[in-house]
Amino acid sequence: MCAVSLLIADDHEVVRRGIRALIQEQPGWRIAAEANDGRDAVNKANEFQPDVAILDITMPSLNGLDAAKQIAELSPRTKVLILTIHESDQLSRKALDVGVRGYILKSDAAFDLITAVSSLLSNKTFFTPKVAQMVLNAYLGKGPRASEDAPLQITAREREIVQLLAEGKSSKEVASVLDINPKTVETHRSNILRKLHFHSVTELVRYAVRNHIVEA
Repeated sequence: MCAVSLLIADDHEVVRRGIRALIQEQPGWRIAAEANDGRDAVNKANEFQPDVAILDITMPSLNGLDAAKQIAELSPRTKVLILTIHESDQLSRKALDVGVRGYILKSDAAFDLITAVSSLLSNKTFFTPKVAQMVLNAYLGKGPRASEDAPLQITAREREIVQLLAEGKSSKEVASVLDINPKTVETHRSNILRKLHFHSVTELVRYAVRNHIVEA
């Protein structure tokens, strides 16, 4: 029987340690790699092609949902499980949109993590009961109005640039991370501000926090 390989991505060492402890108790399961930001998670998924990637949402450099989308493109066999503190029907629906197969809350990890991973390995989905109910309520029109911005305006690439700018990086530093020309970054920044009807990076930071692209 082949071992089950997993990737853990979270910017908090204590969280990774807790996940690691749970996984190491499971016979035949092994941790192929760990990452402390979203971009590293994508690179590790591409390198190790794990069976399951466990991702936080609000990670530095690249948020978990954008990382999940890139992982789906680079490692199609990898099933993604989101592990987060955010009880948000809009985030969970966005997760479904990018191909995430499971979504659980960190507060439920001790009870649900192993079951969630096992479900994904069996080609099933798994959502923490609280999140599943929120998604159902939203589908039925019974849930509260989402506080996040309407998801229409910016592309995945523009969202990457928003995150990096919100983290305090200069256009030159963003260009280095994304391996593009600084002038291209400036063009993207201008387009983003225009699309969102913003006039400053400060407004972009607020937008990034509201939409869980970066942590407050």
